Amino acid sequence: MEHLVFVVTAEDAHDRLDVFLAKNLEDFTRSRVKNSIEDGLVTVGDKIVKKSGYTLKESDVVKISYSEPVELTAIPEDIPLDIVYEDGDFLVVNKAQGMVTHPAPGSESGTLVNALLFCVKDLSGINGVLRPGIVHRLDKDTSGLIVIAKNDRAHLSLSRQIAEKSAKRFYVALVDGNVKDDSGVIEAPIARHKTERKKMAVVQDGRYAKTCFNVLKRYGKYTLVEYELFTGRTHQIRVHSAYVHHPVVGDPVYNGSNKFGLNGQMLHAFKLELTHPTTGERMTFNAKIPEYFQKILDKLDKTL
Repeated sequence: MEHLVFVVTAEDAHDRLDVFLAKNLEDFTRSRVKNSIEDGLVTVGDKIVKKSGYTLKESDVVKISYSEPVELTAIPEDIPLDIVYEDGDFLVVNKAQGMVTHPAPGSESGTLVNALLFCVKDLSGINGVLRPGIVHRLDKDTSGLIVIAKNDRAHLSLSRQIAEKSAKRFYVALVDGNVKDDSGVIEAPIARHKTERKKMAVVQDGRYAKTCFNVLKRYGKYTLVEYELFTGRTHQIRVHSAYVHHPVVGDPVYNGSNKFGLNGQMLHAFKLELTHPTTGERMTFNAKIPEYFQKILDKLDKTL
């Protein structure tokens, strides 16, 4: 039996249970969501809820259990990891560009989860055998900080912090063009692209998404930008950047330029702020810009 856990945010409060799950489970049909609820496979807090129309409240913890043929297994692999911090509750890893977060069809090995299983004794089991400890994700070609839970209590605390936006995530990206404003906010709803299912897009009936940006440096044809995520939609920064006509350099999916011969987008999660799930201490973690990224910035500096 696999499990997925979601924490209800303020924007999703007052949603029906079936509507909330349908929004968060893109691979589930409406009928599958409805059947899962009626079969007692969904809990809110510690209680099984069998009514699809159940009204959710902010901070509710919704858990859905499901069974399906699992062809993949996460096997421990001796892959070097850049561990920024580790204690008994969680660890923070600086993920390399090109590493997939967890096993999936086409990426059965070489993932962050495979590496974690080799070097970490305990990982939370909330998100099942293929995603142990995974609190949030980074795209394959996005590098930077990702937090991993070692036990279920820590996992729920960290998930809640991300959902309630008390955990803060900051990124740096090189984007195409000269961004006009020094800072600003992009608020545009995101959902799966209507025709290209591997892409996301800004669509009117999508899920609310908010990204703040601050220009760090201008290079004429390019701009170095800091982003802060207030929501965590799939590909959010990449979609929002492209939406305002400044796609991330090297992003092949959202039409970023690639004059530097890159293997993926120049997007790096450089700072993470969170509250320790046990001690309550406010903690900040940082990860330097990757060497390949910095070399390009150094080259651009010489053109100024």
